[in-house]
Amino acid sequence: MVLEAGWSSNSSTAESSSTHGPDSHSHSHSRPDSDPAALGRTGHTAVAIVLGVILALGFLGNLLVLLLFARFPSLRTPINLILVNISASDMLVCACGTPLSFAASVRGRWLVGPQGCRWYGFANTCFGIVSLVSLSILSYERYCAVLRSTQANVSDFRKARLCVAGSWLYALLWSLPPFLGWSSYGLEGAGTTCSVQWHQRTASSISYVVCLFIFCLLLPLVLMVLCYSRIFCAVRRVARINLTLAQRRENHILLMVVSMVTCYLLCWMPYGVVALVATFGKVGAVSPLVSMVPSVLAKSSTVFNPIIYVLLNSQVRGRGAGAGLGHAASYAVTFAAEFFFPPVHCSSVGWRSG
Repeated sequence: MVLEAGWSSNSSTAESSSTHGPDSHSHSHSRPDSDPAALGRTGHTAVAIVLGVILALGFLGNLLVLLLFARFPSLRTPINLILVNISASDMLVCACGTPLSFAASVRGRWLVGPQGCRWYGFANTCFGIVSLVSLSILSYERYCAVLRSTQANVSDFRKARLCVAGSWLYALLWSLPPFLGWSSYGLEGAGTTCSVQWHQRTASSISYVVCLFIFCLLLPLVLMVLCYSRIFCAVRRVARINLTLAQRRENHILLMVVSMVTCYLLCWMPYGVVALVATFGKVGAVSPLVSMVPSVLAKSSTVFNPIIYVLLNSQVRGRGAGAGLGHAASYAVTFAAEFFFPPVHCSSVGWRSG
């Protein structure tokens, strides 16, 4: 298969590099997009440091969100179930994917063979799609709550659970095909990460890349843009002086969700653009060094959501500054629970019963 060929080429490149020096790389141009020597020792070390920070912050931050949900029963509302789904998928990226690329960057080469490469590519693709689909669901929920003032039974989790299950089924629908012969997973960039084989020019690979871009990035993005643009147009028509406390809180939560979406897209859009350039541009248009930047940036998306939960809370900022760094963490936990996950009234949640 293509993956084994790519793996063998990459391994032989690394071995020849360690044995004969940098000049020997001229014999492995069959995979110009996957060359461990392209970054050099300093480059691999820098990537390892960044991935280590992403791994620690992403795992701990999303774990905190899950612990808050488990600790406080009042947080268990339908809308929060979608937020928890995002945190769970992000934490799975940190637990199942990032450690492999971190270890590979430390050693300067992929360490767990072609099967591990397939798993890494599948896991990052699947969990990333889950997060993006969940964010688009959040945008539609806010649209229903703000513009339609939808009545909802906040104890009814049926539709929220269906949305969570649907996000995972949709992600599996688009991440499993490379195992079934529609494109493949393999080494990318500097040979320390794995993903869909963007560089392949076969009809199968190109069609998969196009479908993945349209159905897993573009369509959710269009849905989010439409929902939030209509929400912002409606909010601007409301005089700020007439806003009730509940409306202000709802707008603040809306700001939190929009910030989550913006950060996520800033992390993933460069990766999608580079993938399209690698697929349709001239051979070698995307160098290993260039491809590593959006790859690492995409992984950083796991860090931002739990940070946004806290930093958008003015109460946390004010009290944290007054109490000092020693008490900031406890204030963050307390007020994140009370402010960002309040007992939700009918206008705060867009799940319609029946």
